[in-house]
Amino acid sequence: MTDYNTRAMEARKGSPFLSTQQAAFYLSLSARTLEKMRFNGKGPRYRKHGRYVRYHIDDLDAWSEGREPGRHSDDGERS
Repeated sequence: MTDYNTRAMEARKGSPFLSTQQAAFYLSLSARTLEKMRFNGKGPRYRKHGRYVRYHIDDLDAWSEGREPGRHSDDGERS
């Protein structure tokens, strides 16, 4: 079994980009939930690196705090 927590922590040290599995673990979600959110245009911002989906740790933190990077929760948009 893969230890996603260790991989996420190592990734944070070396690279700010996490795989779907690492990002899901970081957010305490299942990878499937994160994939569904991405498919529905919800959830944290992601990037495509070739054929791979990657999440930047800062985007995960911002989404977890309830706002997009550079946006405030009081901008009038409700989730």
